[in-house]
Amino acid sequence: MQAFDGPEALSAALGQEIGIGEWITVDQTMIDRFAEATGDHQWIHVDPERAARESPYGATVAHGYLTLSLVPRFIAGVRRLEGLRLSLNYGLDRVRFPAPVIVGARLRGRVRLSAALPVPPRGLRVTYAVTVEIDGQERPACLAEAVVLHQW
Repeated sequence: MQAFDGPEALSAALGQEIGIGEWITVDQTMIDRFAEATGDHQWIHVDPERAARESPYGATVAHGYLTLSLVPRFIAGVRRLEGLRLSLNYGLDRVRFPAPVIVGARLRGRVRLSAALPVPPRGLRVTYAVTVEIDGQERPACLAEAVVLHQW
C-alpha cells in the first residue's frame, strides 16, 4: 500500500500504477445482497438452479453494477492518504464490462492514477483508472475511471 501525505505527493504519481489490490471472492451471498439492495432480481443473478440450466455461463453471474461498486474498495486497498479531511465521489468515466463475473470468481483491482487536477485550497480532483481483474482470466471484469475529489 502506498502512502501519500498531500496533494503534491499524490500528483507526483500521475500516470503510474499505484497498486494491485488483494483478491476478493464474489459468492452467491454477495450477489443476493446486492440484488436485495438494488431490486435487481434477474434470474441470471439470483437463481442458481435456473442459471445452471439456462445461462450460457452454467452458473449465476454478478451484476455489472456490483462489480463496479467494488471499485472504491479496490482503490482504498492500494493507497493511503495521510492527513486527508474529506473524499467525495465525483463521478465515473468510460465504464465497460468486458467479461462476466461468474459466482465464486476472485477479483482484484489494478489502480493507476490517470489525472490529477488541483482544486484550491489543498484539494485534488483525481481520476483513478481501475482494471478489475478476474483470477485466471485474460479479459477483465470491468474497466472504469473513478473520479474522486480529495481535500486535505
